Amino acid sequence: MRFLVLVIVMAFPVLDLYVTVRFARWTGVPVWAWIGAALVGGFLLLHSERTAFRARTVAALHGEQSLLRGLVDSGRKVLAAMLLILPGIVSDLVALLLLALPINVGRRLEAAAAGRRLDAIDGNWRRID
Repeated sequence: MRFLVLVIVMAFPVLDLYVTVRFARWTGVPVWAWIGAALVGGFLLLHSERTAFRARTVAALHGEQSLLRGLVDSGRKVLAAMLLILPGIVSDLVALLLLALPINVGRRLEAAAAGRRLDAIDGNWRRID
């Protein structure tokens, strides 16, 4: 069983490069252009996420943002950057799908749909003298 998992893990980059070569031949764009563009995009995403992670951590320490929300979002972007750095079209498509998924935006979308502010607390109150 563990050898099957190892074969699958080792075969993915080979099959990914095969699909990339076939796709490059079909589109007429050189293989190095596909791999190079994704590599540059992955490194740029990784660099920008490093900067954004620092800002999110400082905001979490000040209580302005949830720490778990920032970690999940940062982990998703770092995983997408690693998939972009891995050579191949299939891994690039998985990375773009991972970036396009609306993860960690639930509370913001609910508040926008209801027309409320995020820092407002709804409730009933009465004054006691």
